[in-house]
Amino acid sequence: MPKPVVAIVGRPNVGKSTLFNKLSGQRLAIVDDTPGVTRDRIYADCEWLGKHFLIVDTGGIEPYSDDVILSQMRYQAQIAISSADAIIFVTDIRSGVTANDLDVGSMLQKSGKPIILCVNKCDQVGEAPPEFYEFYNLGLGDPIAVSSVHGHGTGDLLDEVVKFFPDAQEENDEDEGIKVAVIGKPNVGKSSLVNTLCGESRMLVSDIAGTTRDASDTVVENKHGKFVLIDTAGLRRKSRVDDKIEQYSVMRAVMAVQRADVCVIMIDALEGFTEQDSKVAGIAHEEGKGCIIAVNKWDAYEKDGKTMDAYRKKLMDDFSFMSYAPIIFISAKTGQRIDRLFELIKFVDDQNATRIPTGRLNSVLAEAQARVQPPTDKGKRLKIYYMTQTSTRPPTFVIFVNKKDLFHYSYQRYIDNRIRDVFGLEGTPTRYIIRERN
Repeated sequence: MPKPVVAIVGRPNVGKSTLFNKLSGQRLAIVDDTPGVTRDRIYADCEWLGKHFLIVDTGGIEPYSDDVILSQMRYQAQIAISSADAIIFVTDIRSGVTANDLDVGSMLQKSGKPIILCVNKCDQVGEAPPEFYEFYNLGLGDPIAVSSVHGHGTGDLLDEVVKFFPDAQEENDEDEGIKVAVIGKPNVGKSSLVNTLCGESRMLVSDIAGTTRDASDTVVENKHGKFVLIDTAGLRRKSRVDDKIEQYSVMRAVMAVQRADVCVIMIDALEGFTEQDSKVAGIAHEEGKGCIIAVNKWDAYEKDGKTMDAYRKKLMDDFSFMSYAPIIFISAKTGQRIDRLFELIKFVDDQNATRIPTGRLNSVLAEAQARVQPPTDKGKRLKIYYMTQTSTRPPTFVIFVNKKDLFHYSYQRYIDNRIRDVFGLEGTPTRYIIRERN
């Protein structure tokens, strides 16, 4: 299931970005007393009471402004509202309820989404000031007093937010099929690939980059099993994400990756590897999804007997951060190796869900330490007591040691390589949590 989305909205300069930074625990949004500093939507992961969700910071809403930038900010906020599962409406106790607050409140009520009214800048601890009760006039239920600078009231705010999320037990059915997100920069042939995988024209296909604006699902069932194909809009460099609809597409593509079990990362064979391909792949890698690198338009690439091996070797260097991902050369236009792609998707999904018994895991760990001794620092040697797998998708391991600082990244990578040599784990990232035994 995709993570629920919570949009933080309000008129300019009420402290939305400060609240966003406080909830996300990071300084991601620019904070300034000048209205209009946040012009685009910013996203961050958030967790409360064991529930994970996405929070979206938006630019201030000026309901009736004719200013070009302010009207675009209003449009962006409306997009965030339409895709949100819940909305935090931020107001400012120092300025009280303004005409703009009333207009924004009315706009939010028309959206039909759950609204949590946040009265910001209540910096004093204790009883709320008399001005606080003025916000009941907005007709949005009980307001919550918050200080986004100091963090007062943010727990009460999040308690209300998570009430509107679906229960965790609403998991996807076993027989729903493997969810596959086809991702890549614009115009690499993602929609053509989905059409070929389906055996029919289900997506609008065009040579114009950016034809696909939204993520959509197509169910395919064949001899290899059942698959849910998620076609996504192409991901562009941030500097080029200036079209209003396209900005929305980036968020939907990221959400599609979160929903997927396996991501097919498409590369244009004629254009070759680009920095943006690395960033697109990085999204799937960070989300812990099974990954396949599909080099499309291979039928149009000029080649000889050694071309594929040379191209594969270069891609392995380019994608060194995800050397686990298998590479397949396809043609969405002619259907070249499409059958093999289905087999690979199923295989990678199984690898992403691999669970290794603790006994076998520690046998490999002991053998790896015998081959290459753990590192030392200032006469103190790293001791690895044991390791166990805690979860799948991606396979996640906890390693117990005497001192975390001694477990250098290079030795962790060595252990990972030994585990992969024995158990495969092809096509899936791995996660390691290092803990001191005491």
